Amino acid sequence: MTSQTTLSLDAMGGDHGPKVVVPAAVQALEGHPGLHLILVGQEQALREQLHAHGAGEAERISIRHCSEVVGMEEPPSQAMRNKRDSSMRVALDMVRSGEADGCVSAGNTGALMATARYLLKTLPGIDRPAIMSAIPTRDGATHMLDLGANVDCSSDHLFQFAVMGAVAVEAAHDLAQPRVGLLNVGEEEIKGNEQVKQAAERLGEAEELRYIGYVEGDGVYQGEADVVVCDGFVGNVALKTSEGVASLISGYLRSEFQRNLLTRLAGLVALPVLRALRGRIDPRQYNGASLLGLRGVALKSHGSADTFAFGRAIDTAAREAEQGVPSLIEARIERLLGVREGA
Repeated sequence: MTSQTTLSLDAMGGDHGPKVVVPAAVQALEGHPGLHLILVGQEQALREQLHAHGAGEAERISIRHCSEVVGMEEPPSQAMRNKRDSSMRVALDMVRSGEADGCVSAGNTGALMATARYLLKTLPGIDRPAIMSAIPTRDGATHMLDLGANVDCSSDHLFQFAVMGAVAVEAAHDLAQPRVGLLNVGEEEIKGNEQVKQAAERLGEAEELRYIGYVEGDGVYQGEADVVVCDGFVGNVALKTSEGVASLISGYLRSEFQRNLLTRLAGLVALPVLRALRGRIDPRQYNGASLLGLRGVALKSHGSADTFAFGRAIDTAAREAEQGVPSLIEARIERLLGVREGA
C-alpha cells in the first residue's frame, strides 16, 4: 500500500467488540504503512483497549465516539430508524462523506446491508448489492456471490453479480481475467432454471468477461472457477452446508483420535499433517465478505471473528479501497451494458 488509505471500523460490532477490533487494528497498521484507521464506538472502552495493547498514542489510529450499538439480533428496520448514532451507521456514514475510503463491521448482517444500501446507494447499472466471500479450494480459493443478500434473482441480477465479482477479484486479489462460472445443477446447456439459462446467454456474449460456463457444487471446491455466481438463497445454503461439513469432519477426526491410547499415539504422529490441514482450511483466512455494488467499500466480518480473522477483513477492505473497486465496477458495467444496448 503506497498511498494513504483510511478505513472506519465498527469497533462495537460482533460477538467480541473492541477486544477483537482494537488489537486487529493495531496489527493491521504494522503491515500497511499507508493505512489510517478510525475506531468508531464508545470512546472509553476503545481507549482502554488501545492502552492495553500499547497503542494509546498511535499516530495512525483515531477514535470517533458513538453512544449506540446495533445488537446482533436487532431487526434492520429498527436499527435504521432508532439508532442514528450507532457505531455501524456512523462508520458507514464516514464512507459516504468521504472521510473514510472503506468500512469494516462484524455487526448484524441485515442491519449492515440495509444501512449501507441506504447511506451509500447502489452504483449506476446495479439493481442490488451482493455479498461475496472467498471459499477454500484444492489449489487456493474461489469467490462466491451472492451469499444471502438477494434470495430471488433475475438473469439481470446474476449478470451484474458476475461483473462485480470479476472486477473485485481482478483488482483486489491481483488475478488477471478471473474465470467466471454460474453455479448450476449440471454442466449441460439444458440444465438449470430460466434465470440461470438467460444469465448464461448474456455472459457468453460479454467479451470482457472470461465466462467458462456452468459449475456444479463439487466443482466449486475443485477450483474450476475463480468467481462462482448464484442467487443468495443457493449461495447461503451452499456456504452454511460447507461450514457444517467442515465442522462435522473436524469433530469426527477429534473423536477418532481420542478413542483410546493407540489412537491418541497415532494422533501425535499425525499432528504435523493435521496442523497443515487445519491451516489450509482455516476459515479465518477467508474472513471478510465484500458488499459489492455500492458507491463505497464495505466489508462484513464474521460476528465471531477473532483478532486474526478481523485483521484479514481489514486487509481485504484496504485492497478494495486502494484499488477503487466501486469505480472499476461502475466503469465495467457501463461498457458492458453500452455494448449490449447498442447491439
